[in-house]
Amino acid sequence: MAIVAATNSNKPAARPGSKRRMKIWLAFMVIFMGWAAYTFFGQMQQQQETASRYATMKQQRDEAIQQKQSLSEQIDKLNDPEYIEQLATKEQGMVKEGEKVIQVVK
Repeated sequence: MAIVAATNSNKPAARPGSKRRMKIWLAFMVIFMGWAAYTFFGQMQQQQETASRYATMKQQRDEAIQQKQSLSEQIDKLNDPEYIEQLATKEQGMVKEGEKVIQVVK
């Protein structure tokens, strides 16, 4: 029994508030980690929403650029007298002086 008493006496005596401080520290860490995880997952969700909005806007921008190019080509064609002449002949049935309109009837 003397040996047992000697080994127990080698252990330092626990201070009275150390367990309580450890519990408080652990509770603080759990609360902090919970808040950090909540914030992290919230930001992940916001990032996904922002990425989808970005992709949608990029697609809209690409469509607008394509439409602008198409309209620019139409403007260039409308500035060409030969194209205007073709449109007048096809759509309005107009012809130059001295020309005759030939219509095929089935």
